[in-house]
Amino acid sequence: MSGKTVLILGGGVGGLVTANELRRHLPAEHRILIIDRQPKHLHNPSLLWLMLGWREPAHIQAELSQLARQGIEFIQADIQAIDPDTRKVQTSTGEFAGDYLVVAMGAQPAPELTPGFAEAAHTPYTLEGATRLRDVLREFKGGRIVVAVTGLPYRCPAAPYETAVMIHTYLKKQGLREKTDLQMITPEEMPMGTAGPSMADAVKGLMAERNIPFRPLTSTRSIDAAAQELVLETGECVPFDLLVAIPTHRSPQVVRDSGLANDAGWIPVDAGILATRFDGVYALGDVTMIPLPGRFQSDKPLLLPKAGVFAHKQAEVVAHNLAVEIIGQGTPQSFDGFGGCFIELGDGRAGYGEGNFYDPQAPAVTLHPPVRRWHWGKVLIEKYWLWRWFAHQPGRFHKIGDKILFG
Repeated sequence: MSGKTVLILGGGVGGLVTANELRRHLPAEHRILIIDRQPKHLHNPSLLWLMLGWREPAHIQAELSQLARQGIEFIQADIQAIDPDTRKVQTSTGEFAGDYLVVAMGAQPAPELTPGFAEAAHTPYTLEGATRLRDVLREFKGGRIVVAVTGLPYRCPAAPYETAVMIHTYLKKQGLREKTDLQMITPEEMPMGTAGPSMADAVKGLMAERNIPFRPLTSTRSIDAAAQELVLETGECVPFDLLVAIPTHRSPQVVRDSGLANDAGWIPVDAGILATRFDGVYALGDVTMIPLPGRFQSDKPLLLPKAGVFAHKQAEVVAHNLAVEIIGQGTPQSFDGFGGCFIELGDGRAGYGEGNFYDPQAPAVTLHPPVRRWHWGKVLIEKYWLWRWFAHQPGRFHKIGDKILFG
């Protein structure tokens, strides 16, 4: 049996899990490569803890070059072109070709789509942004804070609402909450709408309990940095002293130029096996677009949320099925649409919700009441995640790995 080469584009959750699961299943003669322009894997769920000063950047990253110890090659390079017909990839360090291609390049924050964002907004959605926001919060002495979703789509549906609630808790601990007007603005009809009305009501309840006014169906046109105002599509101007904003996300330009993406810029895939329309080419995680069966809002199909838990589980399916095809043994699997996430409150407690997003009816996702054990569960997952993929050989405690869920 001649060795096969699997090219994996992206070193985030989806790419990392795909590579490690493939290495666990495939003999050494098969080559597994990850290509990413970033040298480090970032544990995104920890960015909100960094925002509050509970983590340092070094605590939530790991060098992708460490994957060599597991027999996974890492190429740090800019991906310049993708040819899905030939499964060839042009990068800043040369061309690579694979027998199989897995695109897991994620969704990128695109603050430039909102005029004034770069000049006036702070965001916890990037390492640099969360670090700067931490420093700004340390100097904040009271005033008007607006937490705003400035455009759709965005990754991690819980994170904007966690941000608002956690900032409330932070201000309360600092003795600044009564000196601060804190509100939440979003173009969405409800929080975490694809999770169903029960989850939405629970999240709205968390904000109401903390006196955080919630303004849904409120779209942002631009940000006036000089006047420190959020300019809404209606023309209304919302003043702020601190704007914490979630930017619109879009797929990488190289994906949009590759022929893989649809008109919206996302890659359509088979909802179960994550195959694209090109032979031997798969895509998973935030870079994909998957309509939810029988689910519509305003006559538009609801889409699977962009969240790490789905990228993780999809990666396991893709890796398993590729191994079955390459080795010629085993039974293919299918991604079932089940997922869950934590909602951190910032006070040592977290809630947790889970459900089947492929259920044609509204998914039965309910928020388990916030308690300390969910918070410590998320802390444990953070520590385990970096150890699991970077510090030990794949395969041990695999069942624990199956339970990793995060928002």
